[in-house]
Amino acid sequence: MTPSSTSPDGAGVHAPAMIDESAWVVIPLYNEGTVIGGVIRDLLQHFSHVVCVDDGSSDDSAAAARAAGALLVQHPINLGQGAALQTGFEFALGQPRCEYVVTFDADGQHRIEDALQMLEVARRDDIAIVFGSRFLDKRTNPGLIKRIVLKTAVWVTNMTTGMHLTDAHNGLRVIRRDALSQVDLKQDRMAHATEIVIALGSTGLPWREHPVELLYTDYSKGKGQSVLNSINILVDLVVR
Repeated sequence: MTPSSTSPDGAGVHAPAMIDESAWVVIPLYNEGTVIGGVIRDLLQHFSHVVCVDDGSSDDSAAAARAAGALLVQHPINLGQGAALQTGFEFALGQPRCEYVVTFDADGQHRIEDALQMLEVARRDDIAIVFGSRFLDKRTNPGLIKRIVLKTAVWVTNMTTGMHLTDAHNGLRVIRRDALSQVDLKQDRMAHATEIVIALGSTGLPWREHPVELLYTDYSKGKGQSVLNSINILVDLVVR
């Protein structure tokens, strides 16, 4: 189905002087209505363009994203995070001035400071792809079970792709336009994380990992997200 796109209503967001005009933030969004507004408002302090792909949410996520100032693209039904990312990529590539895409989670676990640092690295060192990694330093503590699952996912991903990542399922990435144009995700659920590494690695363009901190908040823990995502990762690794 063809997604619909709407622009934010009402007055524009007044941003500080140092605001990024050429990087588009793409957020896959599904039932995060209580937190997405704050995530978007914080991002708009640093980025002119934030697009949320609402993946058939059953709550008020779409309305909250629009009210906070994001551009909104909607799937009428839930297709999965991989599909939401691919829709966001295609939307961003349709913008002539888009030079980079930053993929960012909707639940508040990513830090804007890390995204800005990764963009700086990409531009300064002419790097096409910057992967965020929570395992390059000790700031992030995902818990024992999730750490084991994530390390297993890293091993499988590296064996599959021939790359040598330390964190294969981190949603914070910076992707330059020439690399992004070669990505065509088909896996809709958690398996897209391995698929995107394969696609980006096959471009032959320079890539790097950058240390980031993931914030495991009371909100995400309250949803049981850490354990659920660990199960989803394992299922996709085995089945797909």
